[in-house]
Parts: sequence; C-alpha cells; structure tokens
Amino acid sequence: MANFMSHFAVPVAIGAVAIVLLLGLANMMRGGSGNTSQKLMRLRVLLQFIAIVVIMTTLWFMSK
Repeated sequence: MANFMSHFAVPVAIGAVAIVLLLGLANMMRGGSGNTSQKLMRLRVLLQFIAIVVIMTTLWFMSK
C-alpha cells in the first residue's frame, strides 16, 4: 500500500496542485476574470489540503 501511495498517489496530488497553480497564474497574467481567479484559488487550497493528507497517510503507512 505504501509503495502504491508513494509512487502514484503523492505525485498525482502534487501534480494536481501544480496544474491549478499554473492555471491561476496564467489567468492573472492575461488579465482574466477575478471570479475565475478566486475559484482557482479555492480549488488550489482544497487540493493542497488533500495533498497533505495523502502525504501524511503515506508516511504513516511507510512507518509501519
């Protein structure tokens, strides 16, 4: 289980955060809607929370 999480779940979670962050930056740089920026910011914060939970769970499984 720890092997699956460390090789698949953690990179996917981190990648999702990075993609949403880059989408938000691109939206800001081209002068996009402020509403879209807020939605992307909220999504990024949610994905960061999920990524932290996945990383901490992986560390917990690896310590067993």
